[in-house]
Amino acid sequence: MKNKRLILCIWGTVFALTTFAETRTMSIDELFALVESGSKELAAQKLGVEVAQHGVSQAKAERLPDINASLSASYNGNVLVTDRDFSNGQWNHSPHFGNSFSLEAQQVVYSGGAITAGIRIAELAEKQAKTGVELTRQGQRLNALGMYLDLYKISNSIRVYDENIALAERLVSEIKEKQEQGMALKNDVTRYELQLESLRLGRKMAEDSRSITNYQLTNLLGLSQDVEIIPSEDVANLQDELPANTSDWQQRAAASSPVLQQSQTSVEMANQELRLAKSDMMPKLAIVAANNFNGPFTYDLPPIDKNINVWYLGVGIQYNLSSLYKSNKKVKKAKATVAQSQQLLESTQEQVNNQMQEATTLYHQSFVDLRTQQKSVELATQNYKVINDRYLAQLALVTDMVDASNVKLNAELQEVNARIATLFALYRMKYVAGEI
Repeated sequence: MKNKRLILCIWGTVFALTTFAETRTMSIDELFALVESGSKELAAQKLGVEVAQHGVSQAKAERLPDINASLSASYNGNVLVTDRDFSNGQWNHSPHFGNSFSLEAQQVVYSGGAITAGIRIAELAEKQAKTGVELTRQGQRLNALGMYLDLYKISNSIRVYDENIALAERLVSEIKEKQEQGMALKNDVTRYELQLESLRLGRKMAEDSRSITNYQLTNLLGLSQDVEIIPSEDVANLQDELPANTSDWQQRAAASSPVLQQSQTSVEMANQELRLAKSDMMPKLAIVAANNFNGPFTYDLPPIDKNINVWYLGVGIQYNLSSLYKSNKKVKKAKATVAQSQQLLESTQEQVNNQMQEATTLYHQSFVDLRTQQKSVELATQNYKVINDRYLAQLALVTDMVDASNVKLNAELQEVNARIATLFALYRMKYVAGEI
């Protein structure tokens, strides 16, 4: 039996060493820094900002003049001249080398606001992309923090399991001794051995849960899956209860919530789309200039072997008559989109207010739970001391001692978990407000 236990211990050690090649103690600040550098989703959102910035540059380029140039060289054949009935054909010599160069420029002076609206829409798209980055950052930080705190809780659970397993093993050993002395039944041994196996199963499930959470967190942070993340020991003591007035936090959310900012930007974009739709119904005014340099002159017979340069400068106006019966449909659609986006903004404001009210309520509730668990620890500690004194005086059974120890250990675990819950509740409020 001893050899078997030794082999299992060796295999357990080897498994632990091969499962995690590196352990890394991490604070919350370090966690957030790794989210910034390692989150693939956040990196993709940042590339979206770069794309939107190129869109702004492209929209602004519409203000620049359009310039077209063409250059060609050709071989010209002789000219054939005939009567209308194709009789009396006569060939006329034509200069065989032909050249053509043209340069045209156009500068839009007035576009009905289309160019300005296009630039503004591109700028708002860039703003949306930046807000999307911030929203993703907030979500990824909260997600990472949740897994990080889960690792802390699971580690506490494993510690409690270890201590309970040690107590159960001691109890089984003592009951077996009493059975040999005829002071205990076989059924007592079986019952506590079943309890011991249940504790070992619970510990194994906790280890598996830690492995799953650790794997997901390292993926999010861009770390190797061989790294075991160890939350900093001072995590449970990072914060005390703070005043959390719901209306104050709702005002903070109204000022900095990325969700609200996205909805507000959507309203602005809808207004610019309306302006763009209306621009279709306006005339377009532009300054135009052109220069043509051609040779030979082929509009005479025989053709004249000379270069001819012609240029002009003027003002052009363009109006799409079909816009009178087409663009009004676009305008109506754009107006409906403006109304919809405004309604969605009001709905989003309501949702954020509801989320903040819930978050602040749960924050205060978490401290009520913490104080309850602290009182439970106090009572469980007193009970343990009394049972321990009675046990040493042989006035209590070992089962009473084990039960008291279990109650004390579980109370301590719940107290630590409750303190962790207050920290997560605080960050939940910050997430809704957009302040993580």
